[in-house]
Amino acid sequence: MLISSYNQKALGDILIVYVAPDVEEQAVETRQTITRIFDPETNETLGYNFADVSAVLGKLDVNGQVFLTDDQVDRLNDALANADFAPNLKADHEPKFVVGYVKTADQHPDSNHLLVTQTEVQDGQVLQIVSGSPNMQADIKVVVAEVGAMMPDGLIIWPGKLRGVESDGMISSGRELRIPNAPDRPGALILPDDYEVGQPFNFDKAQTLFQ
Repeated sequence: MLISSYNQKALGDILIVYVAPDVEEQAVETRQTITRIFDPETNETLGYNFADVSAVLGKLDVNGQVFLTDDQVDRLNDALANADFAPNLKADHEPKFVVGYVKTADQHPDSNHLLVTQTEVQDGQVLQIVSGSPNMQADIKVVVAEVGAMMPDGLIIWPGKLRGVESDGMISSGRELRIPNAPDRPGALILPDDYEVGQPFNFDKAQTLFQ
């Protein structure tokens, strides 16, 4: 997993890289211009902050998520090695927003407003996703933000539990995806039939969904 973001106006010339979910207690170590964030109990790396990253990658004309190329990841790994950190970053080019098909939607065992869905995504894979959307039901096409997705508001989707039930992803609303003119109320974005299950969600095509 490799998720990165950059916001020079808010944070300065710092690339934030996430490789694992946050834990309750974190520790940091800084070498040269790189700060490693890790779990002090397991020593698992959670992410890195690359200060003065323009010196490594060149100018980044991005405000938000950065989709790193293989060459950019190689440059970051070189910087990690030069700072005596393990150069263990791996590029991740898998689409994280995909068209899903809700096969089943059953009542959550510990909630009267949550449903536990079995939702098909790419290559026939089925994810269990807990949803609180009031329009959730079986036999609809939706947008699934898979584990590793960064939502437009910066929220990162990690594996989790809702009321004790595992949930691997999020079924998104048009508002959460910031589709123009999407209703300003809760509810999954139900896609037309011409969207193909398992394909990456086409944000450009979706710009006219609510016209």
